[in-house]
Amino acid sequence: MKTAITYPGLGTEDRPMGPAPLSAAILSEPMLFISGQVAIDPYSGKIVGSDIASQTRQVLANIESLLKQADMTLDCLVRVTIYLTDLSQFAGMNEVYGEVLSAPYPARATVGITLNHPDLLVEMEATAMRQIAK
Repeated sequence: MKTAITYPGLGTEDRPMGPAPLSAAILSEPMLFISGQVAIDPYSGKIVGSDIASQTRQVLANIESLLKQADMTLDCLVRVTIYLTDLSQFAGMNEVYGEVLSAPYPARATVGITLNHPDLLVEMEATAMRQIAK
C-alpha cells in the first residue's frame, strides 16, 4: 500500500510550482520516495535564496519536512540524487550537504541539468528507509 506524504498543513493537491501529476513523497513501508525538491518554500511558493548555499539549505529543509511527516529523520536517507544547473557550484552545494547530513552519508549521484525556472540552481530527489526494529 502506498500513502501520499505532503508538507505539514498542505493537501496533496497543493504544489508550490503549480499542478502536476505527482506526489511530494510516497510512503510504501518501509520506504519513502521523495520527488525532486527545489528551493521553493512550499507555503509561499517563492524561491528561497539566490546562491547555491541558501538554495541547498532550502532543498534539504523541504526534504526534512517530508521525512518528518512520515515519522522519519535525515538519518533515514539511503539515496539522494542531486541535479545542479551549474556543475561549477558543486563545492558550495557539497559543503552545505555535509553540514546538514551526517555519516554514514546516503549513497549519492550528482548530475548537471537545466531546470524549468532560471533562478533555480539545485534539485534533489531522495529515498529513505524506516529503521526496522530487530
